[in-house]
Amino acid sequence: MMKLRLIAALATALVLAACAAPPQRFASVTGLKPEREAYYRQLHAAPWPAILARIKDCNIRNYSIYCSRIDGKAYLFSYFEYVGKDFAADMKKMAADPETRRWWRETDPCQVPLPAARIKGGIWADAEEVFHTD
Repeated sequence: MMKLRLIAALATALVLAACAAPPQRFASVTGLKPEREAYYRQLHAAPWPAILARIKDCNIRNYSIYCSRIDGKAYLFSYFEYVGKDFAADMKKMAADPETRRWWRETDPCQVPLPAARIKGGIWADAEEVFHTD
């Protein structure tokens, strides 16, 4: 009987996982100050454990930041997948976290907001998805 219950529970979990909504994908871009690039890379080579835990706790998965040079200037491209149910609430929770705010005090001065981000009072400008395939 116990084995039957375990099989039923596993089957239910698999069905629920298969029915889960696909993740929302987000991408954004910002500039990177040349004099702060080494420090920015150093921070991200060994991110603080509390930051990684908060990212996961706020339902962000598959988070990557890339650096590219265009006309001699460095730009950062960020990509992540959101797997939660309330993006706005999770982002509020992240922004309220003292360690996250401390991390941003280290990383924000390294970045150069693009005009679209500056207009909104932010650092990162949203990027529009043009193509996706799994």
